Order: sequence, then structure tokens, then C-alpha cells
Amino acid sequence: MFSELIEISKKPQPFEFYTAPELWTDVHISKKMLEFHLNRTVDAASRNMDFIERSCAWIDDHFRLGLDFSVADFGCGPGLYTSRLAETGAKITGIDFSLNSLDYAIKEAKEKGLPVNYVHSNYLEFESEEKFDLLTMIFCDFTVLSPAQRSRLLKKFRGLLKPGGSVLIDVYSLNYFNSKEEKAIYEFDQKGRFWFDDDYFTFMNSFKYEEERLLLDKYSVFSERGSRCIYNWYQCYSIDSIKREFEVHGLEISEIYANVAGDAYDPAANEFSVVAKLA
Repeated sequence: MFSELIEISKKPQPFEFYTAPELWTDVHISKKMLEFHLNRTVDAASRNMDFIERSCAWIDDHFRLGLDFSVADFGCGPGLYTSRLAETGAKITGIDFSLNSLDYAIKEAKEKGLPVNYVHSNYLEFESEEKFDLLTMIFCDFTVLSPAQRSRLLKKFRGLLKPGGSVLIDVYSLNYFNSKEEKAIYEFDQKGRFWFDDDYFTFMNSFKYEEERLLLDKYSVFSERGSRCIYNWYQCYSIDSIKREFEVHGLEISEIYANVAGDAYDPAANEFSVVAKLA
């Protein structure tokens, strides 16, 4: 038992493990994630619905969506953004590897008569001959990826953009990094049923990596039916560091906002968003 506890509390190397697909492809967890997506009042899996409505309105106005405009949303989930952006008349593509989320998105688009193109794929592997006016990746999804994965994705973005096209993403700030502390939490869950559909024990260890400005929440979960370990990474950025990362791949950050609803940049906030174009 002691050796197991040592393993539970062990701090891995930065991005040593990548378990994001399990959150979206595991039959039980992905259903729970969809429930969070569709909860209109909380910021979990997706932001709350009021923010999403405001964000879509800003995206429509700022980028001037319309019949000759094309958008690809990386990590579209159940279509909370794609369905609303499709109402502008723009050509919308949504990419996600959660079948539960895509099934919901496809059903909603069909009911509303919206011709959204949904693609079941890990966005790191998405390929298309089509070029897009706008690429979006929202709810800080970019920050869960390792440096190699981010490099691969930015290279992909560059290849998918039309001349004059834009990339819109949001990321965690250094303020978010500085606000966090390393900690360990243990609990016995008889009601939440998030990780398993029966009772389970959870050990949650939060780690900080000062040099990399990286955070990790490591969940070690045990039930009678099995165990799992989930690693949630959060890369945090300064404006200079995100600019450098984009510039390596020929993308120039031209606009900085507080969020993807276009609010004015707040240097004290936990997140910020950027718009980038081909350099």
C-alpha cells in the first residue's frame, strides 16, 4: 500500500502523460462531460450559456461572418458555438473526437436545419483540402497540449488558413499560474459518479512547474470496478511567450483581448485571448 501511495503522489515530468482522449472517449466519462457541456449556468467543459451567446455575437460582428465565410472549430464538443455561428450563414466545420458530443451536435443541427459539417477526429490528426477564413479553439484547449502537440497544431493552422484568415484561441495567463499552489486532496465519492458509476476514492494532486509555467492536476481514482489516472495539464502564458510560440510557425498575433467575447485585455485576469494571422 505504501508503494501505491508513493506512486499516487509522484510528480511526473512535464507532459509525461497525455490522457485527454479518455475524458472524451470513455463511455461513462464522456456522458458526464456532455452533461457539463449542456449545463447552461456553469463554466465546466464549456463556458456558461450567457457567455457563449455573447462570444458568438462578437465573433460574428468582429470577423464579419456571412455566406462567403468559412470557420473550423477545433474541439467543437456538442456544437454550442458551431450551431450559433452557422445561423449567420457562414460555412461551419466542427472537429471533435467525442462521439457523444458530436451525436448531440449533429442532431441539433438537423433539427434547426443548419448545414454544419461535423468531423469525428482528434484535431491533431484533422486533415482537409479546404482553406478557412477563421480557425477557433476555445475554452483554453490549446493549453492542455504538450509543446510538440502545440507545434504540430500551429503548423496545421498555418496550412488551413486562407490568405487574410485568422486564428482565435484563449489561454491561461501567468496570473493563473501564480494563483495556484501545490496541494493534495483525498475524497470518497458516493454521489458524484463522474469517474465511475459506482462508489470510488479519488486522490487529486496539484503540481506546479516553475520553469515551464505549467500546472498539473493529477487524478488517481479507484473503485471496485477498476482504477484510472487522469492528467490535466494547463500551460500558462505571458503575451510575449504566446507570441514567440506563434511566430515560430509563421503566425503573427495581431489582437489581444480578455476573452473570446472581445472584452478589453485585463493584465490581472486568469485568461486572455489572441487573434493571429499569417505573418
